Amino acid sequence: METKNKIAVVTGGSRGLGRNASLALAKKGIDVVLTYHSNKQDAENVVSEIRASGRKAEAYQLDTRNVQSFDHFLQQVTEHLQTYTGSPNFDYLINNAGTGVHAAFAETTEAQVDDMINTHYKGVFFLTQKALAYLNDGGAIVNISTGLARFSMPGFAAYASMKGAIETLTLYQAKELGARGIRVNAVAPGAIATDFGGGATRDVPEVNSFIKSVTALGRVGQPDDIGSVVAFLCTDEARWITGQRIEISGGMNL
Repeated sequence: METKNKIAVVTGGSRGLGRNASLALAKKGIDVVLTYHSNKQDAENVVSEIRASGRKAEAYQLDTRNVQSFDHFLQQVTEHLQTYTGSPNFDYLINNAGTGVHAAFAETTEAQVDDMINTHYKGVFFLTQKALAYLNDGGAIVNISTGLARFSMPGFAAYASMKGAIETLTLYQAKELGARGIRVNAVAPGAIATDFGGGATRDVPEVNSFIKSVTALGRVGQPDDIGSVVAFLCTDEARWITGQRIEISGGMNL
């Protein structure tokens, strides 16, 4: 398998889409370094599940809003990789970590906007920038966007705007990193049944029914629908895909 002994770093890998992507990468034969913000136990559970499947995994704490912490985080990761693999480098970076804010545009606060900028744009921008020194040529970056960057629903102006910025950044990264053979793509999930944003998509029947009604395939998305595509983008089968926005929404709001 062409992905044997390849290594992926997944931010926010302890739950939701990040957890699913980490497990899907392991199924492709890729070892995983995942991060968590506060729930170490959830992260260790994912690590144990990956190890049980025969792949290697480690978890590290990281607040992607705190750019000043990135050097220490990368030092931890690369020293571990140097010790156990003989090289500090890794092959794939999945920029998944994030939180949401649900507020009408007219009521969104500066603090909420700042948090979205730091989490979804500034954090992604500078973590990727700092990781470039350790990202192997021929590797890949996957940035997680959202269907809300294409269609609008009231209450997500700040969150979706940052994801729109990430989609533009993806194009520039793909262009500028292409000389190193590094592919960069954005994955844009539709509504997914996770605890993201308070879990309304999963837990509130009215929300669930509405999403089904505007989705061509007639159901709410599941984490398994997303993680497998992220993993695919980190394989040789996706070697000619870069600079793309891939929406995985079951056909929401077509």
